[in-house]
Amino acid sequence: MADVLLYGGSFDPIHHGHLIVSRAAAEAIGADRIILIPSAIPPHKRQVRLAAGEDRLAMCRLAIAGDSLFEVSGWELEQTGPSYTLLTVRHFREELGAALYWLIGMDSLLELHTWYHVAELADACTLVTVGRPGHAAPELPELCAAVSPAQIERIQKHVLDTPLIQISATNIRERAQARRSIRHLVPEPVREYISAHRLYTD
Repeated sequence: MADVLLYGGSFDPIHHGHLIVSRAAAEAIGADRIILIPSAIPPHKRQVRLAAGEDRLAMCRLAIAGDSLFEVSGWELEQTGPSYTLLTVRHFREELGAALYWLIGMDSLLELHTWYHVAELADACTLVTVGRPGHAAPELPELCAAVSPAQIERIQKHVLDTPLIQISATNIRERAQARRSIRHLVPEPVREYISAHRLYTD
């Protein structure tokens, strides 16, 4: 059974940075599949207004069309309540029966100690962090208090040296709202979808 890299996020919208760093992470750990998982209600972004789940799901599918490395799952969008990572990982463990990795950014690593049942999560999958070139794994005193020494060692071991891509979904939304070009920031089918559905312009 192939190793699987799960990549959850709001993807509002998905952009080239998401695709580049997740591919780099998959190559680094030897994963044969990347599953993008748009979230319904991110626990740390409950007050943030997101584009409709169906739009974010559609954009993810457009972004990876024709690329056999990537898949998209709408499972979280079909659930009720906050999109807790542990629940999602448990679902995919039952469904796939494969070794699972969960990809996060450095900002998420620094707040990982606040995540739902983080110690259980660290056992349920391998947490992989998108790092910055030339930067070592940071000290994580709060996380050290929430997980075991073996778990913290495993988490820090999987802080990867991946490309630093300066593209943000926030900036893309702001540019779209200002009627400025987002060409080359997102895959062209995603740009066309945003334009056709007038996303981020109201």
